Formats: sequence, structure tokens, C-alpha cells
Amino acid sequence: MTLNVLFAARPERWETYEPVLKSEFAAQGLDVALATDHPPETVDYIIYAPNGPVQDFTAYTRCKAVMNLWAGVEQIVGNESLTQPLTRMVEEGLTGGMAEWVTGHTMRHHLEMDVDLARKPGDWSQHTPPLAHERPVTILGLGQLGQAAGQMLAGIGFPVTGWSRTQKDVEGITCLSGDDGLLEALKTAEILVLLLPDTPATENIINPETLALLPKGAVILNPGRGALIDDDALLAALDLGHIAHATLDVFRTEPLPEDHPYWHHPKVTVTPHIAAETRPATAARVVAENIRRGEAGEPFLYLVDRDQGY
Repeated sequence: MTLNVLFAARPERWETYEPVLKSEFAAQGLDVALATDHPPETVDYIIYAPNGPVQDFTAYTRCKAVMNLWAGVEQIVGNESLTQPLTRMVEEGLTGGMAEWVTGHTMRHHLEMDVDLARKPGDWSQHTPPLAHERPVTILGLGQLGQAAGQMLAGIGFPVTGWSRTQKDVEGITCLSGDDGLLEALKTAEILVLLLPDTPATENIINPETLALLPKGAVILNPGRGALIDDDALLAALDLGHIAHATLDVFRTEPLPEDHPYWHHPKVTVTPHIAAETRPATAARVVAENIRRGEAGEPFLYLVDRDQGY
């Protein structure tokens, strides 16, 4: 039986995704009619991006699952018209890109590279950073991305503490959970990495109280979600010198408005939501595997828990 699969992402993504999706469907032995314009009542699966054309799922009465191309699902998980199973994207390209971004910016701040980049001719002042094993790093969020980033940093020699809502066991990472665990994780975080999902429980988790727990001179990296940070509180902590620098890849409003204080603050680095991008070739494998599972009656990979929001 031919499966009708709707590609519901932005039109410019179609050219990139169409060939790799068709290749992976064939590799899985799936007979798929992939298109951007199937009538809603004929669609078996939807490949979805939150900024794409589909926002109301009511008419997709035959649809067996919606597969998000993004790691984050906060823009769709509350959609009341969506009654089908929803999966989020976890794929090796996205995961590897995130781990590399986190590791690169951790090393930048650990080695104090900005000092040398700003050096003027004749300035021979020397600075010797600590070794990796002397610089504690904390990661808030131990999903696939947090685990990958933490293990890459631990492999270099950083002592890595990870915090999650529920207790986890990840090789090479000291894992903490719960309210007491969060306090403990923050108190040692000379470099703090934010990789939590955007939920009501995590909004503004970085606020005046939690910022005060960080060691003086700590650095914050946020490639997770903009809503994790109370922006005014972070700017105040930067102005006071309690936080030495913040490298931010995600924001409450994107693109970040030109008049936002982050653009102009000397202790803030803005990157334009580039830490982790879904790679079509590897994402197509995940999509094809989930459709195969759906047709075989097997559990979907990376199924979203609607109650938890991720």
C-alpha cells in the first residue's frame, strides 16, 4: 500500500529534503508518495516544522503521526488540534553540532581567548588559564543534546555536573536532580550550559536567585531556549560583574531585535540560533525509521510526552 506523506515545512526546505527522504524511504522498503500538497484527509504521516504551512491538524483524520523536524516542540505541543502522536527530532547531525558548539565556546571562555583577540600591539601581558580538570562545568538538561555535550567536555578533562528534572545516570557526568540538586549544580558552575526544554517549569530558571548562586566570574552559555533566562536579571548580573560573560544563541524573540541590549553589551556574545541545526540527510533516516515503526506497530522513536511538554 502506498503511504501518503505530507512535507509540511517551509517551501525552501523541500528541495533539500525531497531527495534524501525518498532515498531513505526506499532503503526501508517503504512505498511512499511524498508531496507538499496531499489533500488532508488522505495523509498518513506529516513531516512537520513549526514555521511551516500546517497549523490546524483537524482535517488530517487519517494521519498516524506528526514528526517534528526540530528538536524543540514548544511551538506545537500545546496545539489543541493535534491529537496524533508527536515525535521530536533527535539525529546525529543535530546532536553533534550542538556538542561541538558547546565545546567550542566552553574552550573559548576557559582559555580566555577574548583577551588575546582584543590584544593591542605591544601588549605582552601574560595570562595562564587553569587546566580543564580545574574548571567545573555544569549542564542544565540531560537529554540527548546535554548528554552528548557533557560527555564531549568530560572527554577533554572538564569535571562535568549535569542536572535534570528526574535522576539520570550518564557515564562521565555527575548527575543531580530535584531542587536540592539544582542548587548544588549551580554553586560549582564556573561555566554554565543551558540545554533544558522550554516548559512552564523551566521558564526563567536563570533568575536573580539562581544567578546569585553561581561563582563570581561564571560564564553562561545558552544554546537551549531563550525563555530559560530572565533577561533583565542576567543583564544586571553582568553589569555588577558577578557574571563575566554570556554567550547566547537563542532568544525570546528571533531574530533578536536590533535595539535589544544584548547586541550592545560588551559582555554578551550573540550567535544567530546556529548551535544545532537539523541535518537533512541524517534527519531523513529518523523520519523513515519512524514511519517503518508506525507501519509495523512498533513504538515511535522520540515520542513527545504532552504532559511534560517535551
